[in-house]
Amino acid sequence: MAADFVALHEPLVEWVFEQTSGNPTEEYVSITAFGELHGLTEQQSYQLLQTCKAWSLLDDRYVTFDEPAANLTPLGLQWVQERLRRRADPMKRAVAARQGLLKWLWHQKHEGITSPEVEGVLGSPFSLFEGERLTLREVDRAGATLRSKGLIAGTMTGQTEGPVLADITAEGQDCVEQYEGDISAYERRNATGNTTFNIEQNSGNIASNSSRVTQNAVTRNGFDPEKILEAVSLLQQLAPSLTPDADEQEELRAQAGDLQAAASDPASDRGTLRRLSEGLVTTLRRLAHSPGVQRLAIDAVERGVQSL
Repeated sequence: MAADFVALHEPLVEWVFEQTSGNPTEEYVSITAFGELHGLTEQQSYQLLQTCKAWSLLDDRYVTFDEPAANLTPLGLQWVQERLRRRADPMKRAVAARQGLLKWLWHQKHEGITSPEVEGVLGSPFSLFEGERLTLREVDRAGATLRSKGLIAGTMTGQTEGPVLADITAEGQDCVEQYEGDISAYERRNATGNTTFNIEQNSGNIASNSSRVTQNAVTRNGFDPEKILEAVSLLQQLAPSLTPDADEQEELRAQAGDLQAAASDPASDRGTLRRLSEGLVTTLRRLAHSPGVQRLAIDAVERGVQSL
């Protein structure tokens, strides 16, 4: 039986973390039990470990000919901690529930299924968030929100917040097909306003309550690029794990270098840093060689942007 190492590498890394939670980067554990749980042969368990090692999430320094033993790398530990943080964030869970339910209903319509039971999403991958199944309560709330925004329509019973049977609307289909189910992006699609304030100094007049006004200038006062520089440093380390392709690594490092130079330049403004960061995230989304490492890299850049 072929083993899906891409699907199994995230559960394995988290399993090693749970088994060595006392000192995860120093302690090690045999992954034979994990392999047996997922129907892997001993050879496949070794191969899975080597895959995680290639992505810098696990190390095999304690491995023997008799058993595949693994310990977390510092990067692997950071990845698990970030994943657990996201998993525990109620806002991120709510967003994932809405997006997952909307995409699931799109697929139901595509397959010719009308008015499916909303709770049916819990039997699909669309209800998984960071490796954990969302709850029926979270799905119900997601349904209520989607219905209030006109993205789905359905049958209400009075016993739940959202519909128990639902269909995706034309607006919901557009959200999935044009915006990958990103409801915030879909709602911003018609946002207008061309007011730009770029201030050269910390004093002066601003044209307030006016539209289509541009006041051009640049300032570094008031924001700290430290998080951006931390993200760049992390990306330089992660490049080999994000892609084995030398050209893709070179492109990634070049973009990271441009961002680093801009973040280190006192004349740079937020707009420049955000534009370079968005370009870097676009590149990272194409590098799906290691989804876990990719998520870690994207999160680092997005935290940097949020700090501006």
